[in-house]
Amino acid sequence: MRTLALLLSVSCGVAAAGEQQTEDARLIESRALVATLGSELRDALTGAIKSDGPARAISVCQFEAPAIAARIGRADVRVGRTALRVRNPGNAADVDQRRILSDFERRLAAGEAPDGIEQFDQTYKGGARYMKAIVTQPMCVTCHGPTLAPEVATVIKSRYPDDEAVGFTPGSLRGAFVVEWRASEPPP
Repeated sequence: MRTLALLLSVSCGVAAAGEQQTEDARLIESRALVATLGSELRDALTGAIKSDGPARAISVCQFEAPAIAARIGRADVRVGRTALRVRNPGNAADVDQRRILSDFERRLAAGEAPDGIEQFDQTYKGGARYMKAIVTQPMCVTCHGPTLAPEVATVIKSRYPDDEAVGFTPGSLRGAFVVEWRASEPPP
């Protein structure tokens, strides 16, 4: 009986370790996907602003960011962005994302290092979601700050009449990158 209990204990431990490795692998890959999206988006924005001015950066976020996210994602992994206050309604946060974003704001306000503000959760039937805080950088306030240049404000108003993504200052939470891993089984 003692041997059976030991075997069960060991096999349960191995199963738990296997699940942990799966989570760790997705967490590691999620971090890499977010780093790629962040880096490519930053490079595209910087290039657009230098070559064509700040109004061009709006097109980068509108068209190039989703294209980069789609290219680095795959059938079982969706990569994107969300926020509490969005410019593009298609990026609106769901209920769980809003809760996590509110927690990110609290953590940032409490002085946590921005690079460490992330969350990884396993979801229904083996899916997972990773979120990484996007902290407003000085370049971001060109299109998301409290005061916008007239030409930038005009372009934003014409493309996004219901824009909520202004009023940010450097160091504030702008939103989050999101990596969603498809569940192994569809919900019932």
